[in-house]
Amino acid sequence: MRFTTAATLASVAAIASAKDSRTFAVLRFNGDGFLTEGPMDPVVNPGSISTHYHGIMGGSNFGPTVEGDQLTKSTCTTAKIKNDKSNYWIPSLFFQDPKNGTFQKVPLFYMNVYYFFEGTDDTIKPFPVGLKMLSGDSKTRSPPKSGGALNLDPDNGTPINPVQWTCPRSSYNPPSYPVGSDGASAGTVDPNNQGSGTGFPLYPCDGYASPLRQDIHFPSCYNPAAGLDDHENNMKFPSNVGFKQNCPEGWVHVPHIFYEVYWNTPLFDDYWTPDGKSQPFVLSTGDATGYSSHGDFISGWDQNTLQTIIDTCDAGDIGMDKCPQIPGGLNDDNDCKITPAYGSILQAGQIIRDLPVVGDSITGWGKGGVDGGDVDPPAASSSVKATPTKSNPSSAAESPAAEETQASDPQAEAEPTTSGTGGAFIEQSAPTSSSSVVDAPAPTEAPGSPAADGNPNVKTVWDVVTVTVTKTISGTEPTQAAHRRAPRHSHGHVARHLAGSFAARR
Repeated sequence: MRFTTAATLASVAAIASAKDSRTFAVLRFNGDGFLTEGPMDPVVNPGSISTHYHGIMGGSNFGPTVEGDQLTKSTCTTAKIKNDKSNYWIPSLFFQDPKNGTFQKVPLFYMNVYYFFEGTDDTIKPFPVGLKMLSGDSKTRSPPKSGGALNLDPDNGTPINPVQWTCPRSSYNPPSYPVGSDGASAGTVDPNNQGSGTGFPLYPCDGYASPLRQDIHFPSCYNPAAGLDDHENNMKFPSNVGFKQNCPEGWVHVPHIFYEVYWNTPLFDDYWTPDGKSQPFVLSTGDATGYSSHGDFISGWDQNTLQTIIDTCDAGDIGMDKCPQIPGGLNDDNDCKITPAYGSILQAGQIIRDLPVVGDSITGWGKGGVDGGDVDPPAASSSVKATPTKSNPSSAAESPAAEETQASDPQAEAEPTTSGTGGAFIEQSAPTSSSSVVDAPAPTEAPGSPAADGNPNVKTVWDVVTVTVTKTISGTEPTQAAHRRAPRHSHGHVARHLAGSFAARR
């Protein structure tokens, strides 16, 4: 659905006084790629190496531990709204070569976060500062009980399913998901949209400016009794009351956020042959099914800014940044990057033998391990300590040109790794007498980067750790990929959200 600026401005007064129907605005991000990447998750694995590799957007005070109002003190953010210092993150996507089993990171194409303000009898309020949320399940390899459809209704007797994959194609013949699939050996199509479903599709996504898309919905009812940090119990989806969505008594109705994450999968189209039986993409959780898709969020919003957006901004998909009179204004920083606390950022085109942290433990759909059910992730290290260092965008950020076009020929040999954590990441076992000790290089001050003493959570592990280096192998020049920043275009899922408030909910 498209919105004109005139229509947006005309609707401002009405929005503030009534909430009979949904309004929404899309938050976009500046710069090229993520704020940082690595095995960090302050929601699920605070203070330690997380169970898998992530891509993170948002405020620069992100780190292995995030507490209280820490994010609001960030010196920069990737969000287009200057007063949004929140963090948004997801597991990274990898291409696994069908012939030799090596991996390459799939570059981010772009990411949006939709802010939906539902029709409700409640008063929608800003996220409390420091609120931690998780949506989806990183351990699961089982298809959801809702089949290929979303289910955001907590009262219909079917478990919530907040995640999907969307794969726009020029033709759905053959279909993206096998006809009649029950999810046990391939994904399942959404009955309302042949381009979406649960689990990875089996054919390349060739829709205009729309490669493979990861869709994640978050609940919008906050339970103050559970508290900000209890991500397992502090949130739930609202109940349907007629055409409105209400939270339980005593809970706080906050915005419903929805991540859409576009991955630059066309870079790898020449390196696999679709056969309708298998596909080559794997999440950093080691999941070959796509069922473990999930997202994390910690709020770093200025409260007045977000309340103003809730009350007055109905910009739709033209962008939240098009709404007038946003407190604090817009963010013009296009180079907000921080160094990861653990290891180093995998570069576009870098070929690795094992996934970071997970190693070669790929599971689901005939890959070994389990078919369905849950998997136990590697235990996150609690003994490895990090020491602060200054952020260095030149090492933390990937080259924009490389991010857009670089993918190495997977047939180039990757150097074997012996680390159980794979890649170029820290071993989780304690060092022995034969372990290598890595001396910290002198930190480099980079213009415009957050200083270490101003951001204690920007850290890099150097002391008494064992590392295994993964070598980057140069491959053949890939074909040119689509440009990273797609033009604005209307998404079919928006029309379905507005018209039906998700078919699964009504």
